[in-house]
Amino acid sequence: MTASRLCKILCSTALLLLAQPAPSQPQPPSQLQPQSPSQAKPGLPVAVIEALNRAQVSPEGVAVLVKEVGVKEMILAQNIDRSMNPASVMKLVTTYAGLELLGPTYVWKTDVLIAGELRGGTLNGDLVLRGNGDPKLTVERFWLLLRHLRERGLRSITGDLILDKSFFGAVDADPSKFDGEAMRAYNVGPDALLVNFKTVRFQFAPSVDGRSVSISPDVKPAQLSITNRTRLIDGPCGDWRERIKLDVQQASATEIRVAFSGSYPKSCGEASWNVSLLDHARFVGGVFANLWTDVGGAWKGAVRVATAPAGAKLIASTESAPLSEMVRDINKFSNNVMARQLFLTISGEIDKQPATAARSTDIVRAWLLRKGINVPELVMENGSGLSRIESISAGSLAQILDAAFRSSVMPEFVSSMSLIGLDGTFRRRARADVVAGIAHLKSGTLNDVRAIAGYMLANDGKRYLLVMMVNHPNAILSQPAQDALLQWVYARNPVVSGPPLPTSTAP
Repeated sequence: MTASRLCKILCSTALLLLAQPAPSQPQPPSQLQPQSPSQAKPGLPVAVIEALNRAQVSPEGVAVLVKEVGVKEMILAQNIDRSMNPASVMKLVTTYAGLELLGPTYVWKTDVLIAGELRGGTLNGDLVLRGNGDPKLTVERFWLLLRHLRERGLRSITGDLILDKSFFGAVDADPSKFDGEAMRAYNVGPDALLVNFKTVRFQFAPSVDGRSVSISPDVKPAQLSITNRTRLIDGPCGDWRERIKLDVQQASATEIRVAFSGSYPKSCGEASWNVSLLDHARFVGGVFANLWTDVGGAWKGAVRVATAPAGAKLIASTESAPLSEMVRDINKFSNNVMARQLFLTISGEIDKQPATAARSTDIVRAWLLRKGINVPELVMENGSGLSRIESISAGSLAQILDAAFRSSVMPEFVSSMSLIGLDGTFRRRARADVVAGIAHLKSGTLNDVRAIAGYMLANDGKRYLLVMMVNHPNAILSQPAQDALLQWVYARNPVVSGPPLPTSTAP
């Protein structure tokens, strides 16, 4: 890293810290007032317009807002009141709300209870796992929890495994609803007792002797059997998954068979593939059965979803990392199910009732109104942006970003976004560009949607917030326009406007 690049990053960090208000400082109302289209500044930077023209993206499908943080006047404003689908940029609303409403030190607990008599290492009754929405109860933490039970003397369970998921109310968790890809990890639905993101991570690697392909799962539910017919080949890695065929067969109610075939290039080294194979209850039950045996326990009961019986005794718990760490995973890596868990936790924790998306939306709206931010166009289906109906305007999102920068949770919120060119979903973008390392951004990607939002420390030493959302059939081609906007904001080119965008595009 060059000295000048290092200086930019250090200056960016210093300005973030200086901008943090004292905890007792009251929140001023948002300084950005929505403008009608007739009041918006005309035109966009020439390079942005040219990139949109090349992509054949019509102006009606583009919303852009750029302004200095904490300053009312907008530098660029186009379609800022138009309701747009922000894709995963919606996670910024969810994480900022979570940080303020729950607090950055908030943690999730998963409890273990016994319903029955424990004598001589044997539980004559049921074991209860009670979930409270932990977004990151990994297989490692789950294993440690079960080992802790063994070390405290529990060995055999004669009854059932009860899964208490009552912290969440009814949720729409159909994994095939969004795009029909039920086994894709990004489609995993929320669950009050989410274990290991309800996915199996298959690790691919050349075997030690270099003659075959090794495929190992990070967690193996008891129902899962794996067949490996994959061949190890020479050649470039490329899109290695295109060369692998995954065949999943539900052999019976208690067995699921997974077979891999095709070829895997040696040059890929180690790579992983996350697959969601079972529903939440069967996944947790299968993982428990495998891990409980692994730590020396015995159990042959059934899995039931129910609330903890009256009189059940709490014997152990595991705590998540604090929310300040969770939001980094949510925003930097755009983790959908973690965002959904947090969104539901907002209403579950505040209402002390089974969480619902509708109540979480109401709570977020009320919280924004208390800040003087009225967002009538806001639609939050699940808080993750993995939705065809979630929407917000560029103007509203900019007001939220402005408020967040004045908030006491600003350091946690800003650092949760990808640092362009260095980490997260932006780690491969603009690596050799002047903007690398000086912008904290969140991206959003769906079919027909491309969006970015966040903060940049520009060449003039000032910090700017920016929002760009494209809702158009050619949105996939709009990344060069995003890059041009980022470069323009960094340089703060005095030539603001180019010729107007065309009113129509070629078919």
